[in-house]
This record gives sequence, C-alpha cells and structure tokens, in this order.
Amino acid sequence: MSQFSFMEIIYQPWPWYIAGPLIATIMFLLLYAGKSFGMSDNLRTLCTMAGGKKFSDYFKIDWKSKTWNLIFSVGAVLGGFFAHRYLTLDDRVDLNPSTIMDLENLGFINPGSEYLPPELFSIGNISDPKVLIILIIGGFLVGFGTRYAGGCTSGHAISGLSNLQVPSLIAVIGFFAGGLAMVHLFFPLIFNS
Repeated sequence: MSQFSFMEIIYQPWPWYIAGPLIATIMFLLLYAGKSFGMSDNLRTLCTMAGGKKFSDYFKIDWKSKTWNLIFSVGAVLGGFFAHRYLTLDDRVDLNPSTIMDLENLGFINPGSEYLPPELFSIGNISDPKVLIILIIGGFLVGFGTRYAGGCTSGHAISGLSNLQVPSLIAVIGFFAGGLAMVHLFFPLIFNS
C-alpha cells in the first residue's frame, strides 16, 4: 500500500464514507436544534429584509430567526471558493469519454477542461438574445418550481430525505427527471438550433 502525504490527501475529493457521515452529522445537529436546511429559503429571507413584506404576505416572516441559514450560505460560498482556489490542483473534470464526444458534437471546445465551460458561462453570452431568453425562462421555472415544491434541491434532497419526508422524495424524483429531460432532450435542441 502506498503512503500518501497529508497534502496529497487534502487535494483529493473526500470519499463518500467521510463526506456522507459529515453531512449526516450536520443534518442531525440541525434536526436537534429544530432547524431545516435549504438554500432557497435564503432568498425569502433576503427579500423580507429588503422590504418584501410590503408587497406579499409570503415575506411576512421573522427574518432574524433565519440569520443562521444566511451565515451557513455565506460559509458554503466561501468554502467553495477556498476549496477551488487553494485546494484544487487540476480544474479538469473527469468526464466519461462518450460525454466528451457528445459535448464536442454540440460545439463545446475542450469539454471537461474546466467546471464552468465558457460556451455556457461566458459574460459575452448574455448579449445573445437566445441565451438571454433561456436564462429568463430557466430562472422563472426554477423560482416557480422551488416555490411550488416548497423548497430547493438541497432542502429536499438533504434535509427532507434525511427526515424521511415523502413529499421530499417525490420532489427529488421530479428534480432528477427534470434534469435528465433537460440534458437529453432540451439541451441538444437548444445548442443545435
């Protein structure tokens, strides 16, 4: 068995048997404290803080009781930035060769060379009317779906499923079905047009 240095271990993705129990521990602590986790709830909190309660009863909540979730979200963003900036040796994404070939057929240059391909995430893409329309429709659908489902993917998939909530199971099945439909049906139509 080969010996790994501490730095080699730090720069590798954590295996499921370490990350999984850490997530479970966080969920147990939140459940014990009477809290539930979800990123989309922060948007409601921010809208309430900005005066949204003047326009809708949905925003009439005690936002001060939700500051822990805002702090958690800031930590998630900073943690992601820190991990990417200082703990990532290689930006390449380990993609299946058939996925790489499919993306190349759709016009991607060097698929898998980075997590945010410029073909999708370039600021210059916003000037394209087709991209702008897709962003507006996609944003509306995500916002509507989050509100209609009573939470986002992280809230249902992590918090809801760990609490054995049947509505969260149904929502997660819907998220995966929608994601598969988008990638296999709509994504090629959008990129080939």
